[in-house]
Amino acid sequence: MGTAPALTPERTSIRSPAAFPAHARAALGNRLRAPGVTVLWVAAGLIAAQLAVRAWVTAHGYFYWDDLILAGRAGTLPLLSGDLLLHDHDGHFMPLAFGVSWLVTTIAPLNWGVTAAVLLAGQLAASLAVLRMLLVLLGRRRALLIPLAFSLFSPLTLPAFAWWSAALNALPLQFALAWVVGDAVLLDRTGRRRYAISGVLVTTVGLLFFEKAAVVPFVAFAVVLLRRYIDGRRPDVPEVLRRGAGLWAGAAAVLALWAVFYLAAVGISSGEGGSADLAHMLPRAAWAGVVTALLGGPWGWERWVPSAPWAVAPGWAVWAAWALLAAGILLTIRARRVVWPVWVVAVVYVPAVQIPVVLMRAGPNTVDELMMSLRYLADAAVVLTAAGALILRAFVRGRAGGGAPRGHPTGDSRWRGPLPAIVVVAVFALSSLWSTYTFTRSWSEGPTKAYVTTVKSEFAQWDGAPLLAQEVPWTVLNPTAYPENEAGRVLSSIAPPGAFAAATDRLRMITDSGEFADARVWWNRGILPGPEPGCGYRIGGDRPVRIALDGPMIAHEWTAQLNYFADRDATLTVGLERGDRVEAPVRAGLNTVYVRIVGSGSALIIRNGTPGSVVCLGTGPVGVASYS
Repeated sequence: MGTAPALTPERTSIRSPAAFPAHARAALGNRLRAPGVTVLWVAAGLIAAQLAVRAWVTAHGYFYWDDLILAGRAGTLPLLSGDLLLHDHDGHFMPLAFGVSWLVTTIAPLNWGVTAAVLLAGQLAASLAVLRMLLVLLGRRRALLIPLAFSLFSPLTLPAFAWWSAALNALPLQFALAWVVGDAVLLDRTGRRRYAISGVLVTTVGLLFFEKAAVVPFVAFAVVLLRRYIDGRRPDVPEVLRRGAGLWAGAAAVLALWAVFYLAAVGISSGEGGSADLAHMLPRAAWAGVVTALLGGPWGWERWVPSAPWAVAPGWAVWAAWALLAAGILLTIRARRVVWPVWVVAVVYVPAVQIPVVLMRAGPNTVDELMMSLRYLADAAVVLTAAGALILRAFVRGRAGGGAPRGHPTGDSRWRGPLPAIVVVAVFALSSLWSTYTFTRSWSEGPTKAYVTTVKSEFAQWDGAPLLAQEVPWTVLNPTAYPENEAGRVLSSIAPPGAFAAATDRLRMITDSGEFADARVWWNRGILPGPEPGCGYRIGGDRPVRIALDGPMIAHEWTAQLNYFADRDATLTVGLERGDRVEAPVRAGLNTVYVRIVGSGSALIIRNGTPGSVVCLGTGPVGVASYS
């Protein structure tokens, strides 16, 4: 073995600043102060500011609606289960979204702090992908900060971010759109295969989070063609197909394979919406939603708990936004005629991708405010950001032509100074921050946090007596979600084993505030006296016994109070004439067991499942359980 060299000043790998020659220090300082580097530092600062704002939003948010359905499924199903990963969730096919929800729920059951951290991580990934896309389209120009600020602070992405289950769809879609657009442009520019591989992989992941990611390769293709046109090159479709063959062919194959799984899991549903819904709901979303969001609006939100907030903008502000948009379109086209196709694509994309939403979600039970919630427009923010970058590219390039420089800005002198970008970014950010504040103030309303927090506290002191299944309060998750709104499912991830059962010897219920309270059974119907004196109904042997009620019961969820005497511990199978059967354990002696049954009929059907045992059943109520 050789002798290690001595650590002399000449061999030291880490030197103090004074050890560098003056000209080297000056060169390093100039590089750090170069305009391109400054743009990156400012962009990093804007992303950090966005994360701080979004962290404040999550601090005032909590689980809402579908979040509880996802948590309930995660608490009752294993990860590698087709019932979990391939579940048709309101027409959505999103196995990776279910997988992420399962992991987060398993690690930290109904823990909003951990969930918020995952949200912020997803937001950071999406924001960095947008920055990469803008660097590809504009280079390190100061003008880049304008579309970046729009993407970071636009209220278009806010409602989908704040809602956990919506964010599991929206954030991966935003990331996929921005990333694949960047890959497509780089592939067209360089021909390097790695961009095709990256684009196909990201498209695949996006599709497994949200079926709407099917638009990703089409948006990327359009951006490549538009960029060529902006640069004064012929937007040759065959050439673009040839140069990006790896990406386009790979994406087509992925879409075809994905469609097979989607149709197998979800199928084809025409929905209940129609042309009347399209004519009514789409203009409302554009009128006070999308157009005002271009200026940082809508500035106001309304909410009827438990619905999500929807955009409400002052009438004068809407008219002003439309006027400014029209002026912007006319002035930019007049100044740079090549931008007109960009405006056309942007104007067509926003309503086009909302049409399937209206057709699938609209119907007699759907309110018009659905589209005004803006949560279906998060992807539009990325597309509009790309459109804005292409329009700015036409201006910053001027008439010089050529590729996008990596360093100093060139072209139109109006973009040489930082003042225009700073003013535009500052005004938009302030406008958007006000919209964010008003949204968060509305979003923070709701009973779910107090309900779940109280239930967790009650379970910490649980005495071991199981609770019967019941629905959670309608303000937390209403009956339209049945059976996902049952407490045994919603709270499965935080409930101890055996907390919920079909039968219990102590009837308690969870109140609307989350407390455990003693309950009783209403006499909606009653068990008639049995035929055997001193025993009532004798239940023994293998044959079921018909227990007559004093009237018929409609198909519903009922609680039967069984007052009995058993000669030993046994198990009864209980149900109505039509409906499910459940098992109820009984203890030796004179006792009461409460059984939850679902069905209809004029009698209970009970069978003793313990050979040799005898149970005598007396009268008792069958009806609705209530703690009041």
